[in-house]
Amino acid sequence: MQGSPGKAIDYFLEGMRLILQPGLRKFILIPLLVNVLIFFLVTTALLNAFGDVFAEIQALTPGWLQWLTWILWPLVAFIFLIVYGYSFNVITNFLAAPFFGLLAEKIETQLTGVAPPDEPWSQLIPRTLQREVVKLWYFISRGLLVLIIFIALFFIPGANLLGAIIAALWSCWCMAIQYSDYPADNHQVSFRELRRRLNSQQLTSYSYGGIILLGSMVPVLNIFVTPIAVAGATIYWAREIKQL
Repeated sequence: MQGSPGKAIDYFLEGMRLILQPGLRKFILIPLLVNVLIFFLVTTALLNAFGDVFAEIQALTPGWLQWLTWILWPLVAFIFLIVYGYSFNVITNFLAAPFFGLLAEKIETQLTGVAPPDEPWSQLIPRTLQREVVKLWYFISRGLLVLIIFIALFFIPGANLLGAIIAALWSCWCMAIQYSDYPADNHQVSFRELRRRLNSQQLTSYSYGGIILLGSMVPVLNIFVTPIAVAGATIYWAREIKQL
């Protein structure tokens, strides 16, 4: 496997420093406002859903197996946190896609001194939203298969942990794709080609996606993770993926 987890950490930390620079702060204002709104909606929905699901599991479990539900609840909570982070990112990125694309453009210009091809907003907005639909279909269609595997393994002792690992790896991959796609789309690199390039550096890509996912699972912190993730992914693109 090619790549390095250390590079992923460096890209994320450098992205954090980068968005604090005065020239870039204005480009994260609208995405942050979108994040605040989505944070309240998704957090409220998840807390209600977790309580309902756990109560249903307890109701369906025979009395003599009630002790098992308290063993399973940390695993259920972990899965819900993955779903929370994943959902937060998907919804936020769909709504703020044009602004994240602009942020990626400004960061790449600052890093390389060369701006991506210019494009008027009248073309940029519909094209980026269409691209988000393509990504969303990819995430949903493959994600359903991952969900089926997870459900099939959930009630098998030992195998349920494997199901959780598969779900976590899939989410990491989705996060890497989601944020690397902004600079790639600015250069109109196809979605399939982007996936190929990211897959050629698996350790870096999965590790970077994992960092984003972990940050997205933490309430309040997830509000600030997405612009940092765009910045770090743009650095990753400019230094590695673009040349592959």
